[in-house]
Amino acid sequence: MVRILFASWYSGLGGGETDLLTLAGALDKSRYQPHLLLPAAGPLAERWRGKGWPVHIIPYRGASTWFIPAIWARFPVVRRLCDLFNEAQIDIVQSDYHTLPLIAPAAERAGIGLTWTVHGWWFKPKPWQRAFFRRIPVVARSRAIRDGFLGAPPFMPPENLPVIYTGVDTRRFHPGLDRVALRREIGIGDDAEVVAMVARFQPVKGHHNFQAMAEAILAQRPDVRFIVAGGNDLGSAADQRYRADILARAQSNPTLRDRLHYLGFRGDVERVYAAADVFVCPSDFESYGIANLEAMACATPVVSIGRGGPSETIVDGVTGYLVEPGAPEELAGHVLRLLDDRALRKRMGAAGRARIESDFSIEAAAAAYSKIYEDLLALN
Repeated sequence: MVRILFASWYSGLGGGETDLLTLAGALDKSRYQPHLLLPAAGPLAERWRGKGWPVHIIPYRGASTWFIPAIWARFPVVRRLCDLFNEAQIDIVQSDYHTLPLIAPAAERAGIGLTWTVHGWWFKPKPWQRAFFRRIPVVARSRAIRDGFLGAPPFMPPENLPVIYTGVDTRRFHPGLDRVALRREIGIGDDAEVVAMVARFQPVKGHHNFQAMAEAILAQRPDVRFIVAGGNDLGSAADQRYRADILARAQSNPTLRDRLHYLGFRGDVERVYAAADVFVCPSDFESYGIANLEAMACATPVVSIGRGGPSETIVDGVTGYLVEPGAPEELAGHVLRLLDDRALRKRMGAAGRARIESDFSIEAAAAAYSKIYEDLLALN
């Protein structure tokens, strides 16, 4: 049995953390045992333990983008990580960015294979960090993330940074889920037309764009209803202020007050996609955009911004529509087109489901990561 320690500085349940749970669950159970390292308890630890997997809590400070590798390698927590490797008999480590400067020297001292996944295009290595990053095997979630991380010109060959698209659990997210249960739960009619969004509260996620889009749609179709799922997973003060502002705007707007429903965090987002006729991703930028893929897996057509990961996962005009960021009127136009054409929605939904099955299944992602793990084992 190969024991893999997944390290995450985030203890909530955002897209990246849900991806981690999905990947760990798709690995060969007869070959791998997933462990989890976190700096604090939280929803991710609870969900992980609920699957019967070990969780290890060691308080530490996550690295900022300005970290100096040689200094972080001397932090006392590095020794604690070495001790954990020995006590839990860890064979391989997969890290996130914020844990990497601590866990990399610990893995090196323990002689354990290490890889990490870069989730954000904004993690651009500084000149004094480049040698550190060159020597650690790494995977990117999308080409947009890879290209942003490497910079122009790239500080290392792009072929040294493979792209593995995060897969979707097509058994959880699938067509035919109960369409009306969530609608009835929040007081929306069975036959109403519904537009949905799923995202944590951050300005980049574009809740303000979604509200502006909703107003534009309601000016023509006052019968449409809107639902938004997501919490403040990162817990930052700025995100809390943004959330409060968004909710206040919706409540004070007579057009939106009874037509736009904020559901908070939902552990059953598949019911949100099932309840929706159209799914919208109104972000200013998406490194990947897993919610788009989950909606497509449920055969729900998508209208999304085309900057970043969505340009790689959504086929414009086939599985959905792509628009420029910060253009709620364009979002509204495409949503109205879909709402007005049931056959188009059905055709795009089916095409989206087929694309997920062929190119973005969790089985394909798990196989790609397993190849990396086996290569690491062969080297150590």
